[in-house]
Amino acid sequence: VGSACTHEVWQRTGLRSLGPSHWLSRRWWTCWFRVELIIPEAWVGQEVHLRWESDGEGLVWRDGEPVQGLTIEGEKTSYVLTDRLEEGDPRSLTIYVEVACNGLLGAGKGTMIAAPDPEKMFRVSRAELAVFCRDVHRLLVDLELLLGIAKGLGEDNQRSFQALYTANQMVNVCDPAQPETFPVAQALASRFFGQRGGESQHTIHAMGHCHIDTAWLWPFKETVRKCARSWATAVQLMEQNPDFIFVCSQAQQLEWVKSHYPGLHARLQEFACRGQFVPVGGTWVEMDGNLPSGEAMVRQFLQGQNFFRQEFGKMCSEFWLPDTFGYSAQLPQIMRSCGIRHFLTQKLSWNLVNSFPHHTFFWEGLDGSRVLAHFPPGDSYGMQGSVEEVLKTVVKNRDKGRTNHSAFLFGFGDGGGGPTQTMVDRLKRLHNTDGLPRVQLSSPGRLFSALESDSGQLCAWVGELFLELHNGTYTTHAQIKKGNRECERILHDVELLSSLAVARSAQFLYPAAQLQDLWRLLLLNQFHDVVTGSCIQLVAEEAMCHYEGEVDALPAAVPDVRGGAQSGLLIVNTLPWTRTEVLALAGQTGLGRNPLVPQAYSPCPHPTSGSWRDQGHKVLKHQSLHPSREAIAEGAVGNQFVLFDDVPLYWDAWDVMDYHLETRSGVGRTGWRRAPSISGGMRGSAWFLLQISPNSRLSQEVVLDAGCPYVRFHTEVHWHEAHKFLKVEFPARVRSAQATYEVQFGHLQRPTHHNTSWDWARFEVCHGVGRGGVWILPASVFPSPPGENASTPTPPPPFPGSFQDVGVIRAAYSLNFPLLALPAPGPAPAASWSAFSVSSPAVVLETVKQAETSPQGRTLVLRLYEAHGSPVDCWLHTSLPVQEAVLCDLLEQRDPAGHLPLRDSRLKLTFSPFQVRSLLLVLQPPPN
Repeated sequence: VGSACTHEVWQRTGLRSLGPSHWLSRRWWTCWFRVELIIPEAWVGQEVHLRWESDGEGLVWRDGEPVQGLTIEGEKTSYVLTDRLEEGDPRSLTIYVEVACNGLLGAGKGTMIAAPDPEKMFRVSRAELAVFCRDVHRLLVDLELLLGIAKGLGEDNQRSFQALYTANQMVNVCDPAQPETFPVAQALASRFFGQRGGESQHTIHAMGHCHIDTAWLWPFKETVRKCARSWATAVQLMEQNPDFIFVCSQAQQLEWVKSHYPGLHARLQEFACRGQFVPVGGTWVEMDGNLPSGEAMVRQFLQGQNFFRQEFGKMCSEFWLPDTFGYSAQLPQIMRSCGIRHFLTQKLSWNLVNSFPHHTFFWEGLDGSRVLAHFPPGDSYGMQGSVEEVLKTVVKNRDKGRTNHSAFLFGFGDGGGGPTQTMVDRLKRLHNTDGLPRVQLSSPGRLFSALESDSGQLCAWVGELFLELHNGTYTTHAQIKKGNRECERILHDVELLSSLAVARSAQFLYPAAQLQDLWRLLLLNQFHDVVTGSCIQLVAEEAMCHYEGEVDALPAAVPDVRGGAQSGLLIVNTLPWTRTEVLALAGQTGLGRNPLVPQAYSPCPHPTSGSWRDQGHKVLKHQSLHPSREAIAEGAVGNQFVLFDDVPLYWDAWDVMDYHLETRSGVGRTGWRRAPSISGGMRGSAWFLLQISPNSRLSQEVVLDAGCPYVRFHTEVHWHEAHKFLKVEFPARVRSAQATYEVQFGHLQRPTHHNTSWDWARFEVCHGVGRGGVWILPASVFPSPPGENASTPTPPPPFPGSFQDVGVIRAAYSLNFPLLALPAPGPAPAASWSAFSVSSPAVVLETVKQAETSPQGRTLVLRLYEAHGSPVDCWLHTSLPVQEAVLCDLLEQRDPAGHLPLRDSRLKLTFSPFQVRSLLLVLQPPPN
């Protein structure tokens, strides 16, 4: 690009080849510009910038490295070529600008949250050289802050008038045409800002921050470039401001930068050593806090903390999850066992009904574990350093008197961008000024140390942190939820089978690298805008491709377990208790899919029978499932499909409002059909078709297996509706003020009534549910209105006694982890073989895997938890050749006092309620 030299008020030169406005292309395209610059001789001694404005996101490359992002939305429209042009400096240079045809928030219409616009075009509107007048910039910052103080403190405050009069004096003495008057005006401002406050001032810990959604209104690949643009800019700010500290979460994003921009990654490591670049969070991504399994949440920390330790020399001590849609009650225990004692978010400030009562408090989890939690009182992770925001941080703080410190996260976020030099300048100027809180450029470590030192008066919040908004994310893109659950299950099974293969075969090599890659892919899709479905269609399609790839790849991860001539059939139970179930055998079996296609079955002592009654009613029954009382409410029917209007106040993908419950309309069944006859009475079923609307329909098979304590519903929905919500109801004949819900590694109670605003705000919640002896076993995560009828693909059986007594938890696990039929090398074994069993039904063996650090590949990790909510002692029996057993944390670090003696192939374990315990089993060397 050529240059043309002009001398105007700004002393700028235009880049002639572009013209006043240069159109680029449509969304998601990339354009590269080679920019050849000639700096005028007259600019010696001046600060020279390249001014670049485009509605696409830009990245400046210099000497083969990314050096700064450019975006109008992020207020980064110039790049500093030199802060002072010297006599001997070159006058001509070449740089490159990479421009992505999307903005900070994707490529939707306008600048708001919207789906990509296929017709949207992007352009470059400015490209020129200019002299930047730093003195003028400082004056503008001072005037802006003074006017903010005058307005923010109000007419009744003396300091407000002092700020206003100082600004007035500056205007009087400053002549824009005479730069020699600028220092006089600056001196007036410095005198005002130099007047110090008292020792009792509230201290604000300001940290540079750049929240980047790993995928949302843009695809994953665009996030890689957003990270480069944002963090290259942060590096520049850290170079220019030695006291500026930038915090950064999500190991996945750092791994992307390491792979695609190794030079930038090396700079981040350099500034991490200086204490300016601070990795936070400890997780692979900022995951959803409700939908992933407990084990998946553990793996978020395991993968994240290991990455941070490997790349930056230490692990994170704070969990950083500012934008997730609610937080599980088991997160405090998981955090503590992963080396994390502090938690930061701000999302509960979005509550639609109730204001959360604290900004700094102890969060107590399901098992009693506690972490120190802090919500920035400014209720944002994207501050810009204004006086209004600083004052809001103090005024809105709900823990005044209990603590005198709070966080202030500044920088453009969601789509990246991060802090600007202007933001840093504002906060430095407000460092310690009378009438305002004290502002420090600080770090998470300093913030939480200050909070801990004065935590004696802090309150505690017990249980889940429920977000009273975005309840629709429990159901949006249901196929994503299904794919997530299926991949969680298959990874569980493959890790177990691989671990057993290691124990039984000296030749088998545990597929550690492949499993890590597949776990990281699953964890990536558990990002809080992906698994929730609150992303654009392009991202949803990518996620589904990821799931399909995992389903296809995972069975092949254990080929040696099934190697050899496959002439037999191996039935595998991946759960630690004995099971008697009907298993359908078909042409396609294995880890990935379990089709329900009946073939031959052996005779059963308690067979299932089916009969047809008047009006086409079908009756399925067997002796072991014979209710002593009616489970469905009088005058109602179970498995009732109903439609609701779904027109939320704000965003379709996120929200469903409580008023949707007022629009209920039932959908009638059509066409019960008799299922194929099944020999031996092992399975009875009935099938029906339901026309939901002229455009949508569903088919459902109702299945009752011999000996099974519950009925299964297999439903396939062809959905072509807009702003409609389909649910299925099971009105229970019970009366209970509480419903019990399964969550990660345990369960909790939620109210079924609407006594308070906190109760009725939970009109839509997620996870398995039961009350008064009626239990719903989900095959995937699903929503339920606790005060109304539960909605689920699996019906509720009536149970006498507590759910702990009748084995509901085991039944739910059995539903989600079906028996596997695998081809066996040679004839099937004559006798069964069991690797593990647990003496107490209250303890669940959740995971068996190879340890991350496993000498000779002979160390396994077992993860167990107490599921009933009571203290318990139990015995873990194993037939594996165990050489040593020792307790460890969730990061697989040994407990120095955790040695476990092995007695008669048994280990004694003690659990407190809902406690998660992990142990390392070192196996004996295999025989030669």
